[in-house]
Amino acid sequence: MDEQARKTALRMIPYGLYVLTAGTKETTIASATINWVTQTSFAPPLLALGIKTDSAVYAAARESRDLVLNILGQGQGGLAFAFFKPAEYADGKLGGQEVRWAANGAPILTSVPAAVELKVRHIVELGDHHTFVAEVTNVHLNQQITGRPDEAILHMKDLGEKVFYGG
Repeated sequence: MDEQARKTALRMIPYGLYVLTAGTKETTIASATINWVTQTSFAPPLLALGIKTDSAVYAAARESRDLVLNILGQGQGGLAFAFFKPAEYADGKLGGQEVRWAANGAPILTSVPAAVELKVRHIVELGDHHTFVAEVTNVHLNQQITGRPDEAILHMKDLGEKVFYGG
């Protein structure tokens, strides 16, 4: 297979950007910017998330099985970049960002337009990112969404011509 052609073709798949959080005030809290997310079922509502196996959020998600998918909005590229590296929970903030707590105990970033509480139902252990299949247990709209909801989100392409993940 031509490696450059493979990268180009796979990078044609559009991605939104999200900050995944796991853990609670009583346990280790971890977070990371992720982009491999898709809905896979209406009933029950299920999402599939690709999580890098050597990340802190992978370990916390695997242990707690309770997650929050914080959906980044237009203009939140700085937030995406901030969570590309490990973020500390200190002084009631995660990576310097205000949080509130989901019913499942995981942190919700208050500055994002929406957040989805998840319960891990299955983990597919293939590749350098394992696929977590998680059920939506609650949702939070932190601000009014007008127009098409999918146009309110931050996309990978919004980070610039040279920013890619995957391929």
